Amino acid sequence: MTLSLLHRIAWTAGAPVGPMGAAQAINFQPAGGGKAAITGDFALTGDEVNPVIKALKESGIDVTALHSHMLDEQPRLFFMHFWANDDAIKLAKGLRAALDETANTKG
Repeated sequence: MTLSLLHRIAWTAGAPVGPMGAAQAINFQPAGGGKAAITGDFALTGDEVNPVIKALKESGIDVTALHSHMLDEQPRLFFMHFWANDDAIKLAKGLRAALDETANTKG
């Protein structure tokens, strides 16, 4: 599943950036016995980073990387990668909680 950002992103020069490379990617792979392996990444603004980390960690989802792809976009974007292998329903609820901390759901 891919979700686009609701933020309007622009370079310092003011030119808008398209959605390519600035979306949420969430992947589920059945692992048997009601479990799933999940991986993906969130494109986040600075004020979203800590609440999303908290939501993921509370659900047993590991943050595997946090970094930036660009140099002068506004607002500043951070890319957070995650991974887990656990009960599929638990992980889905954890991802929902993380998404609830982003502008994707705050229209």
